[in-house]
Amino acid sequence: MTKVAIMGATGYAALELIKILLRNPDVEIVALTSRSEESPHISEIHPCLTGRLDLCCEALAPAEIAERSDFVFCALPHVASMEVIPDLLAEGCRVVDLSADYRLSDPAVYEKWYHHVHIDPTRLGSTVYGLPELWADRIPDADLIANPGCYTSTAILGLAPLMAAGLIEPTGIIIDAKSGVSGAGRNPKLGTLYPECNESITAYGVGTHRHTPEIEEVLTTVGGEEVKVTFTPHLTPMNRGILATMYPRLTKPASREELLDVYRSFYEGKSFVRIIDAIPATKNVSGTNYCDISVQFAGDQLIVFSAIDNLIKGAAGVAVQNFNLMAGYPETTGLIV
Repeated sequence: MTKVAIMGATGYAALELIKILLRNPDVEIVALTSRSEESPHISEIHPCLTGRLDLCCEALAPAEIAERSDFVFCALPHVASMEVIPDLLAEGCRVVDLSADYRLSDPAVYEKWYHHVHIDPTRLGSTVYGLPELWADRIPDADLIANPGCYTSTAILGLAPLMAAGLIEPTGIIIDAKSGVSGAGRNPKLGTLYPECNESITAYGVGTHRHTPEIEEVLTTVGGEEVKVTFTPHLTPMNRGILATMYPRLTKPASREELLDVYRSFYEGKSFVRIIDAIPATKNVSGTNYCDISVQFAGDQLIVFSAIDNLIKGAAGVAVQNFNLMAGYPETTGLIV
């Protein structure tokens, strides 16, 4: 049995992690943590787990977690993750971090966008970025994986094949993305209260959203040229899902079918990317680990569409993909439903 702990077990992504891991008979969830002073049973936090997992959420130190587990999913908020991950690694745990603390390579960029000085900067730039469709070969031997963000996975998967082939300009890319309310997390906020967000759609984080440097950095690595994007996220009145509509500029003329062939070739053998003819819709990926991608033209303007479930392919599902590769399980284990 592979023994697993989940830090920050009260959130939406953690719930999806638990449900996915319970599908693997060779995995035992042995510890759940929360920062609450109490120790609620997990079924009190997530009633849908009643009768499925008999554990309480505890306030455990890294050494205590390491005594019980081999792998740790760190679903703590940004900044909180880097406070515990060095100790987990020192204790011999292997970690998949769902926060943004290890996604960027430059401590100065992290400080600019997250407004905190990174306390473990030596790992930035060497931590494996956990997008298996791009770097599956680097993941199995890693002790720490930086799980991608939800908007970033959607955008990167949609643009990477064209960037790698040199078919789109690295600058002037517009990314218009819309997300369900669960992307804001479980803690109550004014903007995500039902009367505020129902029957409404609004942009937020205009020019300041923290996924911007992550998208640019990964696509720069893929294409070999500095990438600059204009990224505008929107909050939509649905529980889950992300649709990114992206407007890159072609470097040379190409037909729609030629571009779709580029995608099919790039993602050949990748179980969770589907290149489809229709325009993607969030309802078709909801509750799954799939990313649906397609392209269309409006006159000479190329439009790329990419859709995922933000809680699964954008968080828990890709985290389990990474875990499966690290632990030696088939990449799809627990993820095909």
